[in-house]
Formats: sequence, C-alpha cells, structure tokens
Amino acid sequence: MNTEINFAGIKMKNPVTVASGTFGYGREYSQFFDLSKLGGIITKGTSLKPRDGNKPSRIYETPSGMLNSIGLQNPGVEYFLQYDLPWLKQQNTAVIVNACGSTIEDYVELCRILNKLDIDGVELNLSCPNVKAGCLAFGTSYEGVKEVTSQVRKVLTDKPLIVKLTPNVTDITMPAKGAEDAGADGVSGINTLLGMKIDIDKRRPVLANNTGGYSGPGIRGVGVRMVYQMAKAINIPVLGMGGIMNGDDAIEYMLAGATAVSIGAGNFADPETAIKTIEGIEKYMKKHNIEDINSIIGTVQMN
Repeated sequence: MNTEINFAGIKMKNPVTVASGTFGYGREYSQFFDLSKLGGIITKGTSLKPRDGNKPSRIYETPSGMLNSIGLQNPGVEYFLQYDLPWLKQQNTAVIVNACGSTIEDYVELCRILNKLDIDGVELNLSCPNVKAGCLAFGTSYEGVKEVTSQVRKVLTDKPLIVKLTPNVTDITMPAKGAEDAGADGVSGINTLLGMKIDIDKRRPVLANNTGGYSGPGIRGVGVRMVYQMAKAINIPVLGMGGIMNGDDAIEYMLAGATAVSIGAGNFADPETAIKTIEGIEKYMKKHNIEDINSIIGTVQMN
C-alpha cells in the first residue's frame, strides 16, 4: 500500500498530521510514540514575540469535546528557533510552523524569519477565535484573507504557505478563495467553532474570556461539510480537521476532498490517537483493496 501524499508541496509518509495548539512542539508526546511515524507535526501557534495568553480558567471539557481559550500562549519565534526547532528536526517528519499575529506587520515580519528556517512549511493562523485583536478579524472575509496572505506571500518565497481558516463565517468558500487568489499553496480547516459554557450556579461563563473555541467530535459534521465545500470551490489542496478520532473519521474527510488530515482534540483524549488513526487508515485500505491512498481523495458520491 502507498500511504504517501504530497500536500501543498510538502511530502509526507502518510496523510496524518497533528493540529496546532494540541501537540505543543512534540516533546511531551514523544514519550508515548515514535513521532517519525507521523505524516507531519504542525507546531503550537508561534508569534513574533512571546505571548502570555488569556487568564485562567482557559479549558472546559464538554460531553462531546472541549472549549479552550488559551489565547495563543507561546515563547516566541526566537525561543522556538533556538530550543524547539533543532529538536523537531531530529524527529524525521515534516515540520510545519503555525504562525500567528495581531497585525499584518506582525505576520510579515514573522514569516520573513520563518522563510529562512529549515522547516517544511508555514500554516498562517487567521482563524483563532480566542484573541481579541488580530486573527479573527483577518480571517472572516475574502478581502481580509487575501490581504494578509498576499503580504505574507511576498516574504515567504521559499516555503509552502497554508492558510488556516475559521468556520465562524457564513460561506467558508469565500475566505478559501481569498487564500487561493493571494498565492497560498493550500488551506486548512476547520479551526474551532466559537462556543460558551455558563455555570448555572454562579451565573457566569466558566471561561475567564467568556467564550472559547469548541473542538472535538461534536464539530466533525461541520468540518466534513466545510472541507467538502472548500475542495469543490478551490484548486489548491485542503488539510481537513475537526473532531477526527480514528481512521474512519480521517477517511471521511478525505472522501470529502481533504488531501491530508490533522488530529486536534483527540490528542487530549488519547495521546496515541494519531498513531491509531494511521493504523485505521491502513486497515481501511486493506479492507477495500486500495493500493494508493491518493485514489480516494474527493471521491464521495453525493445523493
């Protein structure tokens, strides 16, 4: 069986990656499995300068997923360059850096630095619903996505550029087209849905930021639908995510049009979810006598 794929110019041994914000920079998960088995690692959101993130409480478990309001806490790109990247390069898997910022200038300067690093690609985070300034505003329209992507594309000349899109829009195809028209090599989605949990005894939201990003199995139906819509609307590949817990979930996304997939909240439920997903994909291929995983991408037969 051939499980190798080429996503946006990034060669991967299989279509399974781990989603930004759920895997850190990989060190914690390396004690559970060999990271070289992954198709790729998408790093925690990394900004130009260190970020403290939102005040606690920042996470709440739901019956079918979780709410988070971390706020892109990270040590900044210089720390990543000196401490995390050398370690990641030893793991024998594709390394994609998730880049976040609050202004177009932040994104441009950060990607100017990333363009010089030994990484496999950049995922431009235009979709985080937890930061009051920046990400959400850029990612909700065709014009906003096109503007920031086009500016980044001018400095990110040597690396594949993937744009991560928010599902908190009326029509997901418009931001996707904005990314494509600005020169992106691929898009990823969906990021978290905007959600809220209220403590009925205290009569207050459980998250200090009031709202947060909802992820997990509960959003999978929305994710599959949006990936299908994006794959039909654009000619660049889609990295599908949202509630993937096993191989069957991953195959569903690929049938809908995703070239590759990413495991997010599933990493918290079971740190070996990504490995089990890879094994599940191989089991599916054997069951249906599929020799090449690429042959199923976008082959769903609609009623």
